[in-house]
Formats: sequence, C-alpha cells, structure tokens
Amino acid sequence: MEAPGSTTLVVVGDEAATAIHALEGSANVRAAAFGRELEASDAEVARWSATAPTPYLVHDRDPLGHLAAAWVEFFDDRATYGVLELEIERAVEQASRHALAVPDYYVVLHPETLPVTWRHWWLGVLAGASPSRVIPWPDAGEPLVPLLRRLPTGRAWPDAERWLPSVATAVPDRVGLPGAA
Repeated sequence: MEAPGSTTLVVVGDEAATAIHALEGSANVRAAAFGRELEASDAEVARWSATAPTPYLVHDRDPLGHLAAAWVEFFDDRATYGVLELEIERAVEQASRHALAVPDYYVVLHPETLPVTWRHWWLGVLAGASPSRVIPWPDAGEPLVPLLRRLPTGRAWPDAERWLPSVATAVPDRVGLPGAA
C-alpha cells in the first residue's frame, strides 16, 4: 500500500465520530468516521486514504487496532500470549510488505477516562515509539481544526518492523519508564 501524500490523523476514543464529523467541510481536510464495526474494510479505508487530494486526512480506523486489542486483552487476562504474538507477527509482516501504514498522528480523546490498560497502550506503548506523534486531547468538544494548524513536530515513527516486536515486552505501568524493558 502506498502511503497517502496527506498528513494522516487517526482519532480514537468514544467521541471520535463526533470530533471527526465536526471537521467535515473544513478546507484542506478529508474526514470520515468509519466506526468500530467493519462498515468499511481495511482495504477500502486504505484506498480512501490513498486517493485523498487534501493536505489532511482524519479518520477513526487504526491500522494497529487488532494489535492494540490483543495487547490490552493479554494484560487484562482475556487472551493468551499466543494471540498477542500472532498479532505482532501479522503487523510486522504487513509493514514489511508495505501493506500497513501507521498514521502520522494519533489523537486520543479524553485519555483520562480510558480504561487503564488502553491508556497505557496509547500514552505508553505508542507514545514510547514516537512521543510527538500521540496527542492527548482532553476536550472532545473542542474542535480539532486548531490542532491541525499547530501539529507538533518531532521524529517520525521508526520503521514499524523495528519497533512492533518490542510491543510484547511493553508492560503496563512500566511503559515509558527509564530502564523499563
């Protein structure tokens, strides 16, 4: 999959659809809420992203969603380590053949209200890979347009094939701490 030429933001949280719909009609923004259900396939979302003629793409379909769910379920004792390993292998394989594109930014709505393990995923595991690429957004009612005007700069995501295997050793409450494995 060819990465889109646009700056891509994935909005996550219970109010993602509302925040995304508020962007519809904004200049230079293509926005869509695909929902948590399989209303659109991953391939359809990739095609939608690749054909965007705008500087900004904003949506709610996380390409690492399956891996995130496996990590959370493993640490919440609802899945086995084998499931987590399988999702890591799947994501690494997709990344190695360029079938997975990590968005430029994740916008995490109301991070303080997220279940603890999910908070550790977004603000620990992902932010640990590239701190300036995960943006906590405490007020979902505040429009995202000003954020688009002042996106933080910083190092880009490292190659997914390099950092995704370390997800298996990222432990909640230890992620992001100096010397943590």
